[in-house]
Amino acid sequence: MKNFFKTFGAALLAFVVGTVLMVIMTFGFFAGLTASLRPSQPAVPDGAVLRIDFRTGIVNSPDNRIGTIDVNRMEITMPNTLLEAVQAIQLAAADPRISGICIDLDNSGTVSLADLEEIRAELIKFKESGKFVWAYGNVYSQTGYWFASAADRVYMNPEGLLDWRGIAANVMFYKGLLDKLGVEVQVIRHGSFKSAVEPYIMDHMSPTNRLQMETLVDALWETLVSDVAASRPGHTPAEWKQYAATMAVATPEDARRLGFVDDLLYRDQFDALLLAEHPEVQAPGRKEAATVQQVALDQYIAANLMAMHRMSHNRVALIYADGQIVDGESGRNSVGGATLADQIALARRDDQIKAVVLRVNSPGGSALASEVIWREVELCREQKPVIVSMGSMAASGGYYISSGADVILADRVTQTGSIGVFGMVPNLQKTLRDKVGINVDVVRTNASADMGSVVRPLSTDERTYLQNQVERTYRTFVDHVADGRNMTFDQVDAIGQGRVWLGVNARENGLVDGFGGLSDALALAVDRAGIGEDFEIREIVSEPTPFGTLLSMFSTQARTDRVLQDELGVLFRPYLAMRQLLGQTGVLARMPYEVTFE
Repeated sequence: MKNFFKTFGAALLAFVVGTVLMVIMTFGFFAGLTASLRPSQPAVPDGAVLRIDFRTGIVNSPDNRIGTIDVNRMEITMPNTLLEAVQAIQLAAADPRISGICIDLDNSGTVSLADLEEIRAELIKFKESGKFVWAYGNVYSQTGYWFASAADRVYMNPEGLLDWRGIAANVMFYKGLLDKLGVEVQVIRHGSFKSAVEPYIMDHMSPTNRLQMETLVDALWETLVSDVAASRPGHTPAEWKQYAATMAVATPEDARRLGFVDDLLYRDQFDALLLAEHPEVQAPGRKEAATVQQVALDQYIAANLMAMHRMSHNRVALIYADGQIVDGESGRNSVGGATLADQIALARRDDQIKAVVLRVNSPGGSALASEVIWREVELCREQKPVIVSMGSMAASGGYYISSGADVILADRVTQTGSIGVFGMVPNLQKTLRDKVGINVDVVRTNASADMGSVVRPLSTDERTYLQNQVERTYRTFVDHVADGRNMTFDQVDAIGQGRVWLGVNARENGLVDGFGGLSDALALAVDRAGIGEDFEIREIVSEPTPFGTLLSMFSTQARTDRVLQDELGVLFRPYLAMRQLLGQTGVLARMPYEVTFE
């Protein structure tokens, strides 16, 4: 027996020690892998050209970064935030190591139209430093050309392509598919323009929705044309429109002849011209093999993280509402009402935080979660300035949470407004019975105990009950906007009704105070707080650790979405929007659908 206990004790000790060692080794392995995959922080050489290519993409909130593994380089490539991109261009203007900027959009990651507008504005400011901005591309999309037109010179491959034919917006309707599946979508809504539900109950745009979409595309087209005309003098806006109407840019030579580009050059010729006019950008080495010394935007950001982050006891909080608004806690690409309200409350209670900038990039979502956030914005505004900076979209619930701010700034291409609410209850009874042979029976204490069930239609009384909920929420929404914007209920109702506006129109009807990007909102917050040059920007986020980021890249949902995106292509975004919409319950204050322009 004594030998048994000795043997058992030794075995137990060996097991415990082995387990501890295994845990340490596993942790060390992942920690080492995470460290090895982090992007390097390169030095910036003298005479460097800052290359704007967005190869890693741009996101608004650091919480929504999702990295990809570059197997060849054995590093994680992470999207940069808009704040980092803007600050990097501002820093480069005064950086003696940077000679100029080259725009190259041939291999760009995902960047929203509003983010492009803000970065374009920074490039125009950058030129005031006296440094050059050149652009080169094999292919220019319409929005890509609009962005590149901010450069001093624009060049294109002699066999390249430049798209210039006007703006269109497509809406995908699912009613035909739902009819084939036997699915009935029961709708309760307020707002003649609340077209979020149209794809599920119609097979074409309603007259009000068509009017809304025509206004959006016309306003966007006017914005792009006016910017290009201002940046590429020699032609009037009417002439630029005529080139699109007649599809005049059929060949690269047409693009040069009509003044879209300055010349047609191959990449090596572009580099040679740059070296000839700016010899200071030549990389060290043999003259017969001269190359341009470049640093990519993401590399420049990585090399200057400390320089872009100043320290002070006077802080401006930057808080993000980036994604669909949901009840409870935030998740990937979702804004939890509880999470965001807590972040705003944290800024409100912190005496070192003198002002708050709320960056809103959201199509809306849960009306209740929006109300929770709105209340915290109201409480914060009573103690310190609150400035809203609108990104690509700040519509419906996104506008709901913005309405209480002291000042609202939007980009001209921001999609906003959509002051309206709705509810959707799918009825799968026929689908289950006729398609798969399933029937569901139920017992209940009251006739509406299972109201909202997806296996039966709503009764008349239930529809009335839900319609009353929608009407009550709409009145509250409009009241909040009227109070925040110093308007009457009827004035808000007239521009509400669920109608989506582009930022350029939202300024005209009083929904926003002015045009400006994130840097403008931060500058205004500093001015309102009266803290001069002595301030620090504090981002209040729940950004994961590098190890957490590594694990998230291998999550089931992330892997599934990547596969679906590869398989569905352009259909992935409407699929994702439909999944998010059908995944929410209750009264919704949500953008009709994600409007994409081409």
